Amino acid sequence: MSVTHEPRTGGPTLPQERRLVTEIPGPRSRELQQRRTAAVAAGVGSVLPVYVTAAGGGVVVDADGNSLIDLASGIAVTSVGNAAPEVVARVTEQVAAFTHTCFMVAPYEGYVEVCEQLIELTPGDHAKKAALFNSGAEAVENAVKVARVHTGRDAVVVVDHAYHGRTNLTMAMTAKNMPYKQGFGPFAGEVYRVPVSYPFRDGGLTGAEAAARAIDLVDKQVGATNVACIVVEPVLGEGGFIVPAPGYLPALAEYAAANGIVFVADEIQSGMCRTGAWFASEHEGVVPDLVTVAKGLAGGLPLAGVVGRAEMMDSVHPGGLGGTYGGNPVACAAALGAIATMRDLDLAARAREVETLLFGRLRELAAAFPAIGEVRGRGAMVAIEIVEPGTTVPDPAMAARLSAGCHQAGVLTLTCGTYGNVLRFLPPLVAPDHLLHEAMDVLAEVASI
Repeated sequence: MSVTHEPRTGGPTLPQERRLVTEIPGPRSRELQQRRTAAVAAGVGSVLPVYVTAAGGGVVVDADGNSLIDLASGIAVTSVGNAAPEVVARVTEQVAAFTHTCFMVAPYEGYVEVCEQLIELTPGDHAKKAALFNSGAEAVENAVKVARVHTGRDAVVVVDHAYHGRTNLTMAMTAKNMPYKQGFGPFAGEVYRVPVSYPFRDGGLTGAEAAARAIDLVDKQVGATNVACIVVEPVLGEGGFIVPAPGYLPALAEYAAANGIVFVADEIQSGMCRTGAWFASEHEGVVPDLVTVAKGLAGGLPLAGVVGRAEMMDSVHPGGLGGTYGGNPVACAAALGAIATMRDLDLAARAREVETLLFGRLRELAAAFPAIGEVRGRGAMVAIEIVEPGTTVPDPAMAARLSAGCHQAGVLTLTCGTYGNVLRFLPPLVAPDHLLHEAMDVLAEVASI
């Protein structure tokens, strides 16, 4: 299917251009920052203190009238673009009808339809069921609950560099201490960590060899008969956009199936067309038992879900899953609009086009800028790892400098990685090519300074 490179934006069409009319941040944003400092808890951080007044396509516009190229998508949330027309239309209609009843009190069709859509879209043609929640962390926590009830076991196996959320259980499952875990313990027990496949740092280990290393640790240190679930991101997000070597994920899934362990794919950042498929698990033909979704699911509104084998999802007693706001009707309307947009524009195909563009430009830059140790990712989930040239020694200061330079030049970028040395690129899937090229031009200019 042919995909337009010019996005459809909500409300008045925003010019798809980088435009700086003040310094970054400008005077109005600085004024708002002062108010924020007085009112908002210091523990809530922000990447860039510009205050957004409009966004759409591949740009965000701040309170001073600056138009920045968006390579963040609200951390992979606004994949269909901000204020996407179908999302806006369905949300507006739903808000006018009713805003809340609590699905556990008086249900409504939108919740059911989102579950039906997720059942259709997630990998595998087996019988599935789904449940909806508010956030990615809630989805992960509920997937663990399902796995524990289904298996009658307690242990949860996760991998190095993983990120799964900020609740007590998901902090235990998350690898990186600062800022996610520091000072917040003690954490939930029965969580065990094994090595992931990290090709840039694995010394040539194949995916199968890396999986064997992880499985050996599970067998020796946990015991397969004690494991309720293995939870893994098919492409690791906050840990550094790590793409495991081919064979790693299938080997873990096969081990899980052979030992009665629930295999959970955390697709919160990598799902919903972001990697060039509806779900990143599909790239290696992996069919998870349970899939967690959030972020790109609802076009910017808070919604998450767990989708999986019907017999597993139904193993939990009635009332054991849910939450006051889980599957809110307005968020469900947004999700149906976002999914329709993804289908209509074939945004999985568009993500593959973005991959080709970004990989081409970043590999050119890497040839001239030896601090780029690796260009990696899938679809529109792409990153560069910054190291001391000629080594694998992380250089988080250089990564921070590059990101800050992009910000000052009107390109919104994010860093990530356990070592803080990865620059990641998550443009809206509707961002036009010319903005992506311009963003890469800015990055190249910043790198040359």
